[in-house]
Amino acid sequence: MGVCNSKPHKPNPYAPSESEAENDSFDPSQIPKTPSTPSNHRRKDDVITGKKSAFFSFYSPSPARFFKQSPSPSVGGSRSANSTPMRFFRRPFPPPSPAKHIKALLARRQGKKSATAGEGEESAEGGDLDKRFGFSKEFSSRLEIGEEVGRGHFGYTCSARFKKGELKGQKVAVKVIPKAKMTTAIAIEDVRREVKILRALNGHNNLVQFYDAFEDQDNVYIVMELCEGGELLDMILSRGGKYTEDDAKAVMVQILNVVAFCHLQGVVHRDLKPENFLYASKDENSELKAIDFGLSDFVRPDERLNDIVGSAYYVAPEVLHRSYTTEADVWSIGVIAYILLCGSRPFWARTESGIFRAVLKADPSFDELPWPSLSTQAKDFVKHLLYKDPRRRISAAQALCHPWIRNYNSVKVPLDILIFKLMKAYMRSSSLRKAALRALSKTLTADELYYLREQFALLEPSKNGSISSENINKALMKYATDAMKESRMSDFLSSVIPNSMCKIPMV
Repeated sequence: MGVCNSKPHKPNPYAPSESEAENDSFDPSQIPKTPSTPSNHRRKDDVITGKKSAFFSFYSPSPARFFKQSPSPSVGGSRSANSTPMRFFRRPFPPPSPAKHIKALLARRQGKKSATAGEGEESAEGGDLDKRFGFSKEFSSRLEIGEEVGRGHFGYTCSARFKKGELKGQKVAVKVIPKAKMTTAIAIEDVRREVKILRALNGHNNLVQFYDAFEDQDNVYIVMELCEGGELLDMILSRGGKYTEDDAKAVMVQILNVVAFCHLQGVVHRDLKPENFLYASKDENSELKAIDFGLSDFVRPDERLNDIVGSAYYVAPEVLHRSYTTEADVWSIGVIAYILLCGSRPFWARTESGIFRAVLKADPSFDELPWPSLSTQAKDFVKHLLYKDPRRRISAAQALCHPWIRNYNSVKVPLDILIFKLMKAYMRSSSLRKAALRALSKTLTADELYYLREQFALLEPSKNGSISSENINKALMKYATDAMKESRMSDFLSSVIPNSMCKIPMV
């Protein structure tokens, strides 16, 4: 996870005390609930079975808790000196912290050894895993490897140059993932999915270009565009952690554009942070490129994920509750926007447990400097990205329609996947509800109308003001990539417009 050298000016109210850090305790109401819908990546040891107490999720207290004295007194009615008084303990044991559960999941994903239950099964399983990916084995004959330019949890990145072919002489970046580190089936599946997503996504200026994938007996090699301008995090640190509003807008427009594009294709990144955005070159006006899709996944608009992944400072509350979709990426963008504008993180603590506690319960502060000197629209923009309730949080495309950013450099609003969810809800409504929605449309604010009119125009309605399945398919063909097939977006879209023609009035 990335490191930011800025710290809050005042003592952090959410940092745990010494005793808290020692016990790593946490309020039981904040423990992420396990959803009923199973995940493809869910392991048997992720589920804790047994009866749940009314007091604690993981402990069943003794019936003797109702007695102030022992129910078995000594002969004569008096207790012996050695008997233990059965006092009513409100907290007989400190409840476990969600950090332990989350760190255990991340450790299993990364193939690290830990003392958690079932880890022995994972390690033993690693020796029999099929690590053949079906990629080309001509890496050494086609590319000449160069010096290392970066290192991460799962591997490292080197510069390289093509020896032959159409790209002969071109410099590229090669992500090297050792097969020895793929000690779990989850880790292997992550690599397969990363390559599949990079192959499928293409055609966006703010997306790192993918060339090819190779493998040999020891490593997997992912060949991509070489970005020589450095990380966004390095740029933030070089500026002392503070951007002007206009400079922050320039960064936000690019990030929101590429994330809206990914969401339209049915891809959720799940690890958005400044370290995963690179500048294409060292030029002052260089484009930002989104990289590292190692934790990304395909998701339909009507699906929810429950895999706990990401970086602690940027993880959304619903990810900790293990029920989320594309809105989790928007939360991470909100954290980045907060850092750009004020130079510090909205949620900070000494331990991961403290960070998760702050993400779940605390609200970001907009009272300390430099927030009072920033525009009201800038604060409103960040607040809309950091709503804890994902239903209230705006989408990436809606963020580009926000008054703070929409007039910057003639921003073009992209087609939003959210609009299809809204259309599906409208089409499945009763006649009475449709009439009520039409009446409510007259109360929409100017900003809400701006977003809806932009989306309506992007769907290219017929001259009579109606939208058919043909209109939708035609609009999507302009932006579609192979990722739409992988995410089964067609299955969802076929249910949006059940009839050949539907009347969706212009608001």
